[in-house]
Parts: sequence; C-alpha cells; structure tokens
Amino acid sequence: MSSTSASDAVTVLPKTQVEWRKALDNLPSTPEKIPAFFFGHGSPMLAFPEREAERMGDVMKSNGPKGALANFLKDFGPTLLSKYKPKGIVVFSAHWETLGERLVTDYGDENPLLMDYFGFQPALYQLKFKSRGDSALSQRVVQLFKDAGYVARTTNTSEPRGQDGRGFAGPGLDHGVFVPFRLMFGEEFTEIPIVEVSMDGTLDPQKEWALGEVVAPLRREGILVLSGGLLVHNLRDMSSFSEVHANSLVKQFNQAILDAITIADPAVRKQALLDLTKHKGFRAAHPRADHFVPLYIGAGAGGNDANVRVLSAIYGAPTFAFDV
Repeated sequence: MSSTSASDAVTVLPKTQVEWRKALDNLPSTPEKIPAFFFGHGSPMLAFPEREAERMGDVMKSNGPKGALANFLKDFGPTLLSKYKPKGIVVFSAHWETLGERLVTDYGDENPLLMDYFGFQPALYQLKFKSRGDSALSQRVVQLFKDAGYVARTTNTSEPRGQDGRGFAGPGLDHGVFVPFRLMFGEEFTEIPIVEVSMDGTLDPQKEWALGEVVAPLRREGILVLSGGLLVHNLRDMSSFSEVHANSLVKQFNQAILDAITIADPAVRKQALLDLTKHKGFRAAHPRADHFVPLYIGAGAGGNDANVRVLSAIYGAPTFAFDV
C-alpha cells in the first residue's frame, strides 16, 4: 500500500491533513492529460452551521463542517485548479441516475441547485453555489456518448432532469455536487463551467465503468472529470458513518476497498474492484449501491492501464486519482 501511489512501497495511507497535503502536493502537474478522480462527496452535514454541528453526536460531527472530509475538500479543490487549470468540469454524482439514456445538463449562464434532501433545518435550503454551464461542453459530452452507441441528450432548466433513486425530480445540480463544490471552489465559482452527467440507473459496476471510459478523452481536452460518492453509505445504520462506531463487517469492507485500490497491477486491480460487490460486508455498507458505483466511473475514466494515487483514505469517503 501507499500514501500516494499503488506502485510505492509505503504502508501508511493519508488520513491526516499533513499526510493528504503531501499526497496532493505529489500529484504531477499535467494539464495536457488531467487525471480522473473519484472523491468522497460527503452529505448535507458538511454544510451544517458550525454551532449546530457542535451539538451533534460523534457520528455527525466527524462528517460535519469541521470534520476531516470538509478539511480535505478545502485542500482538494484549489490543488485541482492550480495543477491542471481545467477549461471545464464534468461531474457524475451518486445522486443522479437515469435508465435508458444519458442526460447531460445544459443550464446556461447559471446552474440551478436541486435541494434533493429533506428533514433538515431551514439554513440548508438557503445554501448558495453560483456556477455556470457551457453548451459546447454539454454537446461534446453528448456526442461522445452517441459515438459510443448510447442514447444521450441534454436537459435544461425548463424540465426536470429525471427522477433518481430518491425520487427528487427537479432541474439542477444535486447536493452531491454543490455541497462539496462549495468547499472546494467557494460559493461563487463562475470562471470554469460545470456540467453534470447522469450515471446508469442499473447500478451495474461494468456499465458504470464503461461510462467512465466514454468520457476519458475529455481529460486530454483540458476537462476535469470527477465522480463523487461515498464508499460507506447506510442510512439505516448511522453508526456505519463513523470509523469508531461502525460494526466490524463495515470496517472490513472499507479495508477491502483500500486493499483493492492499492493493487499495482491494473488488470488484477480492476477485477478486485469489481469483486467488491461480492464482499460479505458490501450490503452492510450499501443497502443500495448508488453511492458505491461512482467509484467505477472514476476508474473507467482513468483507463484500464491507469496508475492510482490514494489522495486521502478518510474512512468511508476517500479520494483516488486515476492515470497519473
């Protein structure tokens, strides 16, 4: 295993700020070939008012605005901008899936926000993240999918983007995008366009991997490809979100992910990643696979011969770079 690369012989994976900042610093600056990334996108808890988060239990506080993930995302975003100077961002989120066709946002001068959560305090429905789309980038993504044999089209602000697994049907960037992006890029981020793409609603690992392969050419066109989810996500067992309180089966699954991602041989690593859905702890960590399968999109976008760097090994919400 490695703190940065699967090919190194260091055993410590980056969990502290000192460690992940070193891993981020060690990313090569390659704007001509930007790596693909899977990142832990967190939850609305990242946007909780800090005073309210302090009154939450340990499980909630670790995933809140002062937790490790929030601090990592604040370091991650600026690193991406400084090292790769992207012309645009194409993002997949665990919170948008469609069956039968790929949808790509084309929202124009300002991307609306879809508050696709319920039961939170009023402040979380007043969050701001100002960003824009880009029709040329949206059409480029659609064309890549059509060239690969998919049914694909853009969706705009005048129509719902299509129901996902949670039943939210409005237009806009979902909270798997705007909540972490607020931390990564600031509340106003209009210099670089953002386009979101739906993942495959079958949640089949091979199909999600193939989606990543379709958009891989964008990385050589100055486009940053991000895929966000969580590698532990069980809302029926809130203790699973805490490394301290999670049961042993979930912890074993989390470790199995890190063991698989740090295999140096790309072919062996791919098979190990695909086999994770057969792990005895998979359903304990993921009653539904929506938050897990974005990992395969990121890996597919990196390419079958990709090297992998572990940028953070935060429990349940790590971040990996593919093909660096």
